[in-house]
Amino acid sequence: MSDGKPPRHVVLVGFMGTGKSTVSRRLAELLACGTCDVDAEIVKREGEEIAAIFAGRGEREFRAAETEALRAVLGAEDALVVATGGGAVLSPINRELMLRRGFVVALTADPEQVIARVSQDPDRPLLQGDVRRRVYQLLEDRKGVYDFAHLTIDTTSLSVDEVVERIAQAISRFRTSQHSI
Repeated sequence: MSDGKPPRHVVLVGFMGTGKSTVSRRLAELLACGTCDVDAEIVKREGEEIAAIFAGRGEREFRAAETEALRAVLGAEDALVVATGGGAVLSPINRELMLRRGFVVALTADPEQVIARVSQDPDRPLLQGDVRRRVYQLLEDRKGVYDFAHLTIDTTSLSVDEVVERIAQAISRFRTSQHSI
């Protein structure tokens, strides 16, 4: 962190279907802080659903709205657990914002587990058509983009509580190391 202080927020990144929204709510309960889903913030700010933004304005406009929403959320004074959309990490600006203002946790999962989790969700505009092919293609396209995170957890065979506990332990270690510098 550029100011030498521990980060205010915990930012969850990862591909769709890795558990960001579910984990964020449970982690916020444990940490006794607020939570914010960046996709929900975009919908609130833009006045339309994610799929409608993609369809009507395109991915580029959606990504611009995503950066503005992320900037606003991470500018909050009170600590938050922030669940980002799966593609939020595609922007170098977004990655920099996350690292500067949060402890970043990347959630991963086996591709077949992701497919099982997202295949019945009609609100995934990037998965129109052959879900299996799209998931594998997007995972290949995004290989390495989550590597900037402070912590990576594979959620494939973990319960939500196990994921939350691992994050809480890592945050504690991170904050301790930040204070000792």
